Amino acid sequence: MDWIDRQLVTLLQGDARLSLAELARQLKMAGPSVSERLKRLEESGAITGYVPQLDLARWGYTLTAIVRLRPLPGQLKALERQLVATPQITECDKVTGEDCYIARLVLKHIGQLDEILDGFAELASTSTAIVKASPVVRRLPPLDPQD
Repeated sequence: MDWIDRQLVTLLQGDARLSLAELARQLKMAGPSVSERLKRLEESGAITGYVPQLDLARWGYTLTAIVRLRPLPGQLKALERQLVATPQITECDKVTGEDCYIARLVLKHIGQLDEILDGFAELASTSTAIVKASPVVRRLPPLDPQD
């Protein structure tokens, strides 16, 4: 990937709904060239999709919690299945260290926290923190090959 691909991805990160004509204008390139680059990035898997960014509060999700989960003996696979099956979990990472998973979940009210965690009680021990603010939201890492 070259600097044009990086610029293209950066523009799309800012607004994935930019038209090909607008992308071409901002990149100072011909529309078909931009279209071909975009197609190549998609086909290679460098771009895996386009999703809207939501204001979760407008959808009723007023709280976010970070939950660390340590599976009970013999429950690793069942725990992972439960994590995948819980729709309020918006992200989950399998990590090294004492805990095996760190999950981010969204809640409409604090009472949901116990309802959700009860589903994990026989599978894992948990440690939960409520998110007060998110000074850094999900963003692209530096795309410069030197970084």
